[in-house]
Amino acid sequence: MEHGAVIKHDETKGPKTGAWRYMHPEVDKEKCIGCATCVPFCPEASIEMKENKADIDYDYCKGCGVCAEVCPVKAIMMKKK
Repeated sequence: MEHGAVIKHDETKGPKTGAWRYMHPEVDKEKCIGCATCVPFCPEASIEMKENKADIDYDYCKGCGVCAEVCPVKAIMMKKK
């Protein structure tokens, strides 16, 4: 019987991939309902929920805008850097 593997990632050794973006998402904390719809859609896994609100790690966010598209209450807006 085969078992899955656990891959451990050392974040400190990984490259910061967000430096090249020209757009960045901004979360309106007043509008954000904490539904976490954006979290699984982020291709870089740079969104996490903190205090029931979306929080974006700009070190890794590439500014693709997927989070803004899927937000049901339009709490995430793309802004020029």
